[in-house]
Amino acid sequence: MSSKLIAPSILAADFGNLQRDIEMVNNSEADWFHIDIMDGVFVPNISYGMPVLEAITKHATKTVDVHLMIIDPDRYIKTFADLGSDILTVHYEACTHLHRTIQAIKAEGMKAGVALNPHTNVNVLEDIINDIDVVLIMSVNPGFGGQSFIENTFNKIKQLKTLIERKEAATKIEIDGGVTDKNAKSLIDAGADILVAGSFVFKSSDQLKTISELKSMIK
Repeated sequence: MSSKLIAPSILAADFGNLQRDIEMVNNSEADWFHIDIMDGVFVPNISYGMPVLEAITKHATKTVDVHLMIIDPDRYIKTFADLGSDILTVHYEACTHLHRTIQAIKAEGMKAGVALNPHTNVNVLEDIINDIDVVLIMSVNPGFGGQSFIENTFNKIKQLKTLIERKEAATKIEIDGGVTDKNAKSLIDAGADILVAGSFVFKSSDQLKTISELKSMIK
């Protein structure tokens, strides 16, 4: 995880042609697959579950970054490991015993991520930042694709970067929501390491070119 990364969000893919879109990402300059799992309880939407993830991991040749927007994620940690997840991200707001959850994710051989909703201050991670591989800052309210970017995200990135440096942590910063060519470079300049791009990539007329241009912007 040395360079700056692009992670297309499969939530925005064409589910009638899912294998085609998976192969597109495989053949692109993208670095990760970003997979959003929503339960309709923690967020007001239901996305897809284990069978779809299994279909994705069967064809994906790059890192599979799974973002759980569900209540009680501890119940499914081993299941997501068995399905081929490389990184498993849980929401701070959904975990009563976050440290234990992080340790359980690592015990299954995955990297551990923690996501923060727009209203959650980065300081809540002060005591466990050294245990976290990736912090995912939600730059839209979780639950739906295609939302407008929340400008306060830039402040949160800077605050989080300061915390990481002060604690001498190796944690990477991931941004999810409303990422486009208009803000990609500014997000990286603010301190982000990984950009999740959904609608901007998959609604593009030339997806490979769009990914390539995003990647060249953040090098």
